Amino acid sequence: MDNMILQTHNLCKSFKGQQAVNNVSLSIQKNSVYGLLGPNGAGKSTTLKMLTGMLRPTSGEILYEGHPWSRKNLAQIGALIESPPLYENLTARENLKVRTTLLGLPDSRIDEVLNMVDLTHTEKKRSGQFSMGMKQRLGIAIALLNRPKLLILDEPTNGLDPIGIQEQRELIRSFPKQGITVILSSHILSEVEQIVDHVGIIAGGVLAYQEAVTPGQNLESLFMQIAREYRKGGE
Repeated sequence: MDNMILQTHNLCKSFKGQQAVNNVSLSIQKNSVYGLLGPNGAGKSTTLKMLTGMLRPTSGEILYEGHPWSRKNLAQIGALIESPPLYENLTARENLKVRTTLLGLPDSRIDEVLNMVDLTHTEKKRSGQFSMGMKQRLGIAIALLNRPKLLILDEPTNGLDPIGIQEQRELIRSFPKQGITVILSSHILSEVEQIVDHVGIIAGGVLAYQEAVTPGQNLESLFMQIAREYRKGGE
């Protein structure tokens, strides 16, 4: 489908015989925010790591813009998985300079991404002295350096205070208008309701639900219903 930037077909990942991700088939529309929900240990991070090449699928297929995924597609994918990869003794600008040098990108890109994540005011402050929210935003800035079409964020609001969560929400919602599709994982349902266009719910490694979010929809109620059904099915 032309409007899909990424799809997976029956994606599986096993660790020592244990199935962490079981036949997951995602459909991610271009220029949207897709929320991948599930309790801790459900398989969210494992799925995202396969999409970014950090883990190799045991079986199944990943399609990027209609073609089988290959490592060259990483040039169009940005990701923040787990903790932001920061040199804490360096400033925000110096952290970004390290990456532009490695990627062969112009220094002008540093100011562009600092502006996008509202970190232009940090100047000589070392990133180790940043708040959690500022560290997360710098991690996103690093992920944006290569002008990705797809941005993958794993629990981007973890550890943030209410102000940091609101700032992160506004930042993420701004990306589709800039031609950037976002996949984010989270277990904070109330927050996801305000950000995403589509939602997928993983329970026990299985994609139990995948639909567009409708106005007034209660994700928490839906999530609890699916979690209970899965738990009953596993008994």
